[in-house]
Amino acid sequence: MTITLTALNIYPVKGLGGIALQKSLCTTRGLQYDRRFMLVGDGEVFFTQREIPKMATVWVEVDDNTVTLSAPDCDPIFFAAEPPLRPARQVRVWNSVVAAHAVSPEVDRWLCDYLQHSVQLVYMPDGSNRTCDPAYAKSGEIVSFADGYPFLVISEESLADLNARMSANGGAKLPMNRFRPNLVVRGAAAYAEDDWQDIRIGEAVFRGVKRCGRCQVTTTDQATGEVRGPEPLATLSTYRNSERGVLFGMNLVPVTLGTVRVGDEVTVM
Repeated sequence: MTITLTALNIYPVKGLGGIALQKSLCTTRGLQYDRRFMLVGDGEVFFTQREIPKMATVWVEVDDNTVTLSAPDCDPIFFAAEPPLRPARQVRVWNSVVAAHAVSPEVDRWLCDYLQHSVQLVYMPDGSNRTCDPAYAKSGEIVSFADGYPFLVISEESLADLNARMSANGGAKLPMNRFRPNLVVRGAAAYAEDDWQDIRIGEAVFRGVKRCGRCQVTTTDQATGEVRGPEPLATLSTYRNSERGVLFGMNLVPVTLGTVRVGDEVTVM
């Protein structure tokens, strides 16, 4: 059976709403614009939906090199997708400390007012290189503000299997956006992506480096920002548990850069 790319998503601001695309350029850090921005708080430490579930309800658009943020009952606010360089500061995302710079006091006020948290928006410029974990990505690959790797792929069949298991126990089915993948594919066996090494999609080639450990963000409704737990973690933990936690999806690094499009054939090499 032919495997096909059925969805393509970016999340320009880590933890905020995603954007569904028809095509995108693969860069060394991930899909173009993906997670180049991040919210930080005291101590320059990153925020995600783990701390502020309401972040899911901030909608993001990118058009003509402009990022637009909007939210319920708020006027939208705009800023450059590649903002002017400002004095560098050191920010933390997990175990990485990386150079970034502030975007705009006006955007900070907008976010603070809506989220009811003290946050600042920072940008990772091109000159700031954050390396992936060398235990898995062995060629010095870099990543944006994503949790650990430039790309995440999940098959529709894997989600269908999970939903069938939850339904059998009286639970509700969940949409793919709970898992915030970049690449969604159809036509593979459930969890086939676990074992993918090199794959080609359109002009790009990727290498699978690490199965993705899942966290409490998967229990947050991406439409409302409400934490709905314990699913899907409760069901996943019954059959997808490991020493690295509950696993769902495969992290990828780029081998060959290029454009990918919804509808592209996926070739497992």
